[in-house]
Amino acid sequence: MRQLVGQEIQHSEFSDADFHVFAEQLSQETQRLADYLRDDCVEADTGTCGLELEACLIDSSLRPAPDNEAFIALLDDPLVVPELAKFNFELNTPPFPVAPNLLSAVHSYMKDQWQRCQQAAHQMNLDICQVGILPSLRDDDLNLNNVSARQRYIALNHQILKGRQFRPLDIAIEGAVDHLRLEHNDVMTEAATTSLQIHLQVAPSDFARYYNASLLASALLVAAGANAPLVFEQDLWDESRVPLFEQSVALPCFISGSGTVVHRVTFGSGYCKHSAAELFQENLQAFPVLLPILDDERDALAHLQLHNGTIWRWNRPLVHINTNGQLQLRLEHRSLPAGPTTTDSVANIALFYGLVAWLSNNLYELNPPNFEYVRQNFYTAARWGLDAELDWLDGRRASAADILLHQGLPAAIQSLTTLGFDGAEVDYFLSEVMRERIARRRTGAHWQREFFLNNHRDTRALMEAYQYQCTQGAVHTW
Repeated sequence: MRQLVGQEIQHSEFSDADFHVFAEQLSQETQRLADYLRDDCVEADTGTCGLELEACLIDSSLRPAPDNEAFIALLDDPLVVPELAKFNFELNTPPFPVAPNLLSAVHSYMKDQWQRCQQAAHQMNLDICQVGILPSLRDDDLNLNNVSARQRYIALNHQILKGRQFRPLDIAIEGAVDHLRLEHNDVMTEAATTSLQIHLQVAPSDFARYYNASLLASALLVAAGANAPLVFEQDLWDESRVPLFEQSVALPCFISGSGTVVHRVTFGSGYCKHSAAELFQENLQAFPVLLPILDDERDALAHLQLHNGTIWRWNRPLVHINTNGQLQLRLEHRSLPAGPTTTDSVANIALFYGLVAWLSNNLYELNPPNFEYVRQNFYTAARWGLDAELDWLDGRRASAADILLHQGLPAAIQSLTTLGFDGAEVDYFLSEVMRERIARRRTGAHWQREFFLNNHRDTRALMEAYQYQCTQGAVHTW
């Protein structure tokens, strides 16, 4: 599961004593985190960027290939790791510091890494695919026989089902064309969703502004980046990952101040008022422990990090103790899907970086809507993509496309330029790739849906065309 825990575990069931001791450690580490922040034992830089990209292994029939263990062994790259299902894997990048060439550096690294993965897959007579939900995936692919060979995935599956009193998970997604209804007795439907997760290091003094800016930007990002319209050959939301992921690990935890039920996968319960410590305090008080894995050898916040990794906010705080004993604080943005191409992913990263820089520096002057409107914007954008009508700044209501073209993109471009990003790189990824994608309404979701409906709902033909087009250029050119 996403950002769960790096180490392997030995068992999948736990005693009451395990939960009790873990809860004590978690409480102590939550206070320790507050002490780090209070005593300023934190890296004070904002802007270093990294990412995780999840992808699929596919066979000669363009169907999921459950062989990630052999693939990863052949690749022998510590930054490429298994994901929940045997047909998923995850690529990680090193952190990229703020520099004029940050976008081209990320692009070059991702292209090289993707090519190495592709070469390894070809040696196994397989291929790889970047897409929010694999169009050729079937419900019967998602069973525990296809779970990756990691005990922690079995443990998490068991604990989520236990928290639901072993009631089946209900998947119900209403699309404009089709409607999906099914039950699952495990969390494997989550493995259908593959994403691009962006990590941005943030100084503690900047965190609340950047977190709130990321919340506000989420609807625009998911609308512009949508690439998951199909689930088991059903035409649903532009970004069907969002409801599918939320329903795949549905576990209600508490009711927010506005009356919304907050689950383990969540947009959140409100804006951050002052400090990242608020979110970790909410973790401690409102989210029951799922995996009480005790650890005496990792860094000083091991239990806090593990618990945080079992709470899937679409915008999530991350912490890490560096080799100098200082705290690193990062913001992880999780709303974007994988693909279609590396170029599209870097354009999405540029849009995220530029939007949050702009919004964080001008947040209060821009008169943002209250949190409930921002939360609803996110789900509206996930459903309708660039055509979604959003409640925006200063009480304005407009489509996601109009907001992006007339305000969001110009502001993001100006912010990156002010930060010292290379003008030609910003112009390419935002003025060309992203602007053309939005102006032409040519997201991955739009292209997939159009091809699917125009070709008798043939997912094999769709996969063939999608894989070919990915070799030709970014999605706005398809």
